Amino acid sequence: MAASGPRMALAALAALGATAAFTAPATAAPYGNDIYVSSEAHIAEDGTLHLFGVYHCTAPSPSGAVQIKATVVQDGVRLSIGGGDARCDGTEHQWTAQGPLRLTPGVHAGEALGEARLQEIHFGGGLLPRSVDTIAEDVHPVTVIDHR
Repeated sequence: MAASGPRMALAALAALGATAAFTAPATAAPYGNDIYVSSEAHIAEDGTLHLFGVYHCTAPSPSGAVQIKATVVQDGVRLSIGGGDARCDGTEHQWTAQGPLRLTPGVHAGEALGEARLQEIHFGGGLLPRSVDTIAEDVHPVTVIDHR
């Protein structure tokens, strides 16, 4: 049975609409960027907090770089620690972030919230960033284990 002209036009319009709905605009952050924080954080014997996980990302824009930001939140104390530069080649990589507790002694063994973000930093020609975009994020409970 052959489809009528209006029915074919309607089907084509529906397909075009579905394509438009699931296609990101050219300015959107690339798909396929993910970061995960492990369910455990560790306090080493020297009092350094270690948080870790895995990530994968695609190449950043030509004017940007991608960095990992990690944070532990516990009992009103927020400790943000950098995880370094991300290698955005589409494959999975491990990341680790560490920071001393001497300035934030409120972090201790027990339940906390772990946060990890992939942030694309855009430079505008100077030393200061023009903008920072979060391209992937993971936030969930972690268990802090004290090895001191």
